Amino acid sequence: METETAKKLKYGFWGLIVGAVIVMIIGFAWGGWSTSSTTQKMSAEAVLASQAAICVAQFMKQPNHEEKLKELGALDSWKRPEFIAKGGWDKMPGQEKADNAVCRACADGLELLLKK
Repeated sequence: METETAKKLKYGFWGLIVGAVIVMIIGFAWGGWSTSSTTQKMSAEAVLASQAAICVAQFMKQPNHEEKLKELGALDSWKRPEFIAKGGWDKMPGQEKADNAVCRACADGLELLLKK
């Protein structure tokens, strides 16, 4: 009887391990699970996108935005984030200085307006 119980425990233990692995594979592949580093990366990208959208809106809200848009279009692409930083459109309320990534993303968003 003891060997039968030992076999049941052994197969039960391996069944538990294999089942847990299958659940993890399904959860991460199709269930929408993610690791904390992936979640932090997605969160940072979402914040950057929202700040870039605010930057574009602040740029377009100024009275002479069409002139400034032409000025921006005349600049080289690598000088555009600096132009945006000098204009102050990249700053969020309460910030003294914005991140360079916000300036680049804002310049990319305004570039789409230039192409229209």
